[in-house]
Amino acid sequence: MLSLSDLINNLNLMYTKKINPTLIILIGMFLMISCAGTKSIAYFQKTDRSSDSSKHSKNSSVKKNDHKNSKDLKNYSDTGKGQNEDGSYKMEMNSVGLFDARIKPKDLLSITIVSSEPEASKMYNLVVPQIADPANQNSLFSQPTLQTYLVDNDGNINFPVFGKIKVANLTRKELESMLLEKLAPAFSKEKPIITIRFANYSVNILGEVLKPGKYETSNDRLTIFEGLALAGDLTIYGRRDNVKVLREKVDGSKEYITMNLNDKNIIYSPAYYLEQNDVVYIEPNKSRSKSSNYGAAESFGITSLSVLLTLTSLVFTVFKFKL
Repeated sequence: MLSLSDLINNLNLMYTKKINPTLIILIGMFLMISCAGTKSIAYFQKTDRSSDSSKHSKNSSVKKNDHKNSKDLKNYSDTGKGQNEDGSYKMEMNSVGLFDARIKPKDLLSITIVSSEPEASKMYNLVVPQIADPANQNSLFSQPTLQTYLVDNDGNINFPVFGKIKVANLTRKELESMLLEKLAPAFSKEKPIITIRFANYSVNILGEVLKPGKYETSNDRLTIFEGLALAGDLTIYGRRDNVKVLREKVDGSKEYITMNLNDKNIIYSPAYYLEQNDVVYIEPNKSRSKSSNYGAAESFGITSLSVLLTLTSLVFTVFKFKL
């Protein structure tokens, strides 16, 4: 630690040796920037889960729909699923087992029935009609493809032979088991193989990311970090401690989930795994917010100040002024 006398002596030495003040200013600016900590940038900073469990509500919280404060958001609940009364999340949540997405209204499902009895399984597969070429009866304009099932607002799909089937809030495995039980009597030799896939599993990522937009996945599973990786990660101006996720539930209600990417306990947040049609918003930090408020007058003032500092430095250099 330099004393005041040492600092004064060093300053006198710099001016005696005719060091350019511009260089001093640049070095000072570099030191100020380099002193900035990584506390607000680095992910997974906290490693002791037990010491942070009491503060977990600050790191990840859910705000459900409050019909008193919003006309569009309804069905407010004080305590969400998996939450304690103080708003913190149960530590065992999302810690065991693999994630399975649940079917919601407006999902598109691809359902394929395969067996050793083609005639029996044919009626349960929705195939797009083939278009024949009038000039050549042996060729087709299009190849046969399977149609998708749209889940209506009531959570049903219209399945061949059986009509409407309730599928909302089921996982793919649960729906496969239910269909297998219904279809088994129609197959005499062996049980059919049923394969179900989401055809429109996507999330929207907005705000301070490199490539904001809509991103789709084919494996029905997307964590918050995988989603951010698709969007090119956060910019340096994005707030890591206040990421917001807007989610629509199966019953149509909405909820806001706030996440802190700096905290390792984020893996226990209900939004760690993104669900279909989630909207992720990265809020800008104070630096970005303030810069957005600068108009033409402010920009002119900053430019003028920069020119003034340059001229002052030039005067000190040319005329060799000393303090």
